[in-house]
Amino acid sequence: MFSQLLATAVLAISALFVVVDPVGLVPIFVAITEGKTRESRAAIARKACIIFVCVVGLFAIGGGLVFRLLGVSLAAFKIAGGGLLMLTALDMLRNRLAPERTSEEEMDEASHKQDVAVVPLAMPLLAGPGAIATAMVLTSRATMVWDVAIVVAAVIVIGIATFYILAAAHWVDRFLGVSGRSILERVMGLVLAAIAVQFVVDGLGEALPGLLSSREPAAVEDLLKASKAHLGLPAWLDGSAGS
Repeated sequence: MFSQLLATAVLAISALFVVVDPVGLVPIFVAITEGKTRESRAAIARKACIIFVCVVGLFAIGGGLVFRLLGVSLAAFKIAGGGLLMLTALDMLRNRLAPERTSEEEMDEASHKQDVAVVPLAMPLLAGPGAIATAMVLTSRATMVWDVAIVVAAVIVIGIATFYILAAAHWVDRFLGVSGRSILERVMGLVLAAIAVQFVVDGLGEALPGLLSSREPAAVEDLLKASKAHLGLPAWLDGSAGS
């Protein structure tokens, strides 16, 4: 049980950290908080991260129920979530901001707002479709209540880590530089692509075996019986004959 919980924690923290990508958001945070004091930037980061934890945590806990009410299977959502994460991963590998995370209109609005914590920082940059989908897919894999609790705890951990990274954004930006951010972005994109593929594989594994397992054994059995009849094999070779 402990090893399963540990594996869930490692997967949840790594997947959420990669998809939220707080390090990749550092230059954006620096740009939209230009001219603000260090205390103001820390307050903005704190508010955005609290909103992120509330939104993503809420979807992690109750998102599955919403989709069940809508008649959407968890397998379908895993496949869709994996596809969405793959698009984000491809954008990270190309070292560009995923278009579904924010739009030019939102960034333009942010440049004229005094409070950018809610839009675009908390939503959609932090609590975007990718983060929400990741949290919901992770909880859909849960086999016990502790798995869900670990995913929610992982959301909180990522929120805290993101706050400290954004609060120190100017130092992080200066330390990594353009080349460092570019390399880190591509490595994280590769990790996210692998996680996305795993989500899709899990979804297909739940959706297709129901079709394959119900048809393949019968089809193979019929083929064996037909072969035995055609070749005139003795009845004792048929496993069902001795039963």
